[in-house]
Amino acid sequence: MEGSRWRTGPVTFVVLILGLWLFGTGEAMLVDATLGNAPWTVFAQGLSLRTGLGIGVATFLTSVAVLLMWIPLRERPGLGTIANAVVIATALQVMIGVLPNPEGLGWRIGQVLAGIALVGIGSGLYLTTNLGPGPRDGLMTGIHLRTGIAVTPVRLGIEVAVLAVGWLLGGTVGVGTLLFAFLIGPSVGYGLRLVGWLAGAKGEVVDDVHPELEA
Repeated sequence: MEGSRWRTGPVTFVVLILGLWLFGTGEAMLVDATLGNAPWTVFAQGLSLRTGLGIGVATFLTSVAVLLMWIPLRERPGLGTIANAVVIATALQVMIGVLPNPEGLGWRIGQVLAGIALVGIGSGLYLTTNLGPGPRDGLMTGIHLRTGIAVTPVRLGIEVAVLAVGWLLGGTVGVGTLLFAFLIGPSVGYGLRLVGWLAGAKGEVVDDVHPELEA
């Protein structure tokens, strides 16, 4: 039921916010390592450099712009959609100011890998709350549903375009971007498995937090 995307219990809400905060922290770790960002963060960083806005503000404004694209696609948001736009942008802005700015290449690559792992865990927590897709995922699925084009080429086309524009604006593209592209899929998969395992170990909250795990 569509309305259920706006109703949730306190445990699920905490899981949602924690997952999104970890996601934003992982993205911040890539930015802080200065070896290349995820495609949408390349765009947000380029926008930030061109406008003087903080990268978190640029990320939030990008989310708002993407949500406006949902209107002709007739996509419907949920609590998770709005939280995604707000919490990830906030975590990205806050955590960049907290992270240690590693200097050695080995430490920087390690931070990139840790950031990708955090994005995977955060995604696992966020996705299993079933409170609506994030702005960018909704754009991808909306285009897929309205055009019939498979999800993979839609996602690839969007991210390549966003990455190219972000790079032209001055966003950082590098080995971190490549590592993210190759590892984010497995990372999210392991994140979902980890959340499923934790939910199974805490059987009393499976119905509340992760009802689809019993399907």
